[in-house]
Amino acid sequence: MGVILAPDYRPSETEPFMNERQREYFRQRLLKWKDEIIRESKETLQNLAQDSAPHADLADRASTEAERSMELRARDRQRKLISKIDSALRRIEDGTYGFCEETGDPITLRRLDARPIATLSIEAQERHERRERVYRDD
Repeated sequence: MGVILAPDYRPSETEPFMNERQREYFRQRLLKWKDEIIRESKETLQNLAQDSAPHADLADRASTEAERSMELRARDRQRKLISKIDSALRRIEDGTYGFCEETGDPITLRRLDARPIATLSIEAQERHERRERVYRDD
């Protein structure tokens, strides 16, 4: 995209929805978020590699294993998040970003700013969560 944004640019309800500036704003946010996750993942891998010495004390070993397990679970969540970020970036490219997958209506800028990977409007997300609760209770 050939749009250059001012450092203080924030999408506004007064401009056309998902215009070039808004798409570029969200594209930059998503890329920055992805870079941060990848950097944190690399740091995690380095920490796990550095702390690979076996512990003689059973309590120390158990504590280390619990920490590793938590780190690996967090890394798995990050991997899934990167996949969602990549999906959002593809939607920016194909012009569907910012629109609810269920209704086709625009997702509010406030929601996208808070959760740039959102695929559902607040109303559709609430319906989805209500359905999940109903089926989970069965």
